[in-house]
Amino acid sequence: MPPKRIKRYAGKYALVDGIPYQMPVNAKKSPALMVGFSCDWEKANALLPGDEVHALKLPNGRAALLITVINYLDTSIGKYIEYSIAIGCTHGAKPAPKILNAMMMKTYGTGQYILDLPVSSEVSVKGGKGIWGMPKHKANLDFKVSEEQVSSQYEKDGQFVFRIEMDRPSSPSISLKIGTTNYCRFRNMLMASYIYFNTKAGVNLFGKAKANLYIGDHPNVSFLRDIDINPAPFFTMYMPEANGVLDDHFESWFMTYDQPPSQMPEGLESVVDLGLSEDWLAPPSITDYHQYKI
Repeated sequence: MPPKRIKRYAGKYALVDGIPYQMPVNAKKSPALMVGFSCDWEKANALLPGDEVHALKLPNGRAALLITVINYLDTSIGKYIEYSIAIGCTHGAKPAPKILNAMMMKTYGTGQYILDLPVSSEVSVKGGKGIWGMPKHKANLDFKVSEEQVSSQYEKDGQFVFRIEMDRPSSPSISLKIGTTNYCRFRNMLMASYIYFNTKAGVNLFGKAKANLYIGDHPNVSFLRDIDINPAPFFTMYMPEANGVLDDHFESWFMTYDQPPSQMPEGLESVVDLGLSEDWLAPPSITDYHQYKI
């Protein structure tokens, strides 16, 4: 759970890169979904840059594609949706052993490597990318909840990108107090940030987990169609009122490669001129996405 020093921040304020925060950096009563699909380990591992992170191995030897969408309703920087598309991973000199990577998460640095992270607002991009190194960018997003289903769609520049829809679990009966590690690449460094959740969740596993995944032709995600995703998820989770704390402490390391890198990835130039706008783009409107079903 959150380190004790975070509790001491309560009632204090911070100003970082012009962004005002009421401490700790948290979110309250925000609905969220999470879905996991297995995929080919070798192909998933090839998506991870450098030599420091490796695709997590499930008990069956496959990797995990993790989709997490949070509809943040109460934060220091206003309301916004965050749409995470990630590969479960470990951190170290080599891939971690199966099963132990879940039992000894701290030892193996178990977490997720975020491939794409669209959000609703400019200020979320400025803070998430500029401070924590997250690959945030503004896009058209929604988060819809009905009695039977939870869904979220992602569009950008008038193009369908991604959609997840899952059967809603019967009730949020499981109490979760868990910390997770998010790995990202920014300025060609590996960035690790930490978030802690305290919530109740409804969870379905294996045969009871029902979801549909749609992946469009947009270059942000089209490569995922080639990693042999099993269309049947191995879990689905819905948190109707998630409470989370994002640690202000983060870590970073130089990324290393077997050959000298020839291209510099995204850096500070992508955030230095961003403002503090909380405005959203129009909600997604494309309805002919069924052709992209996995």
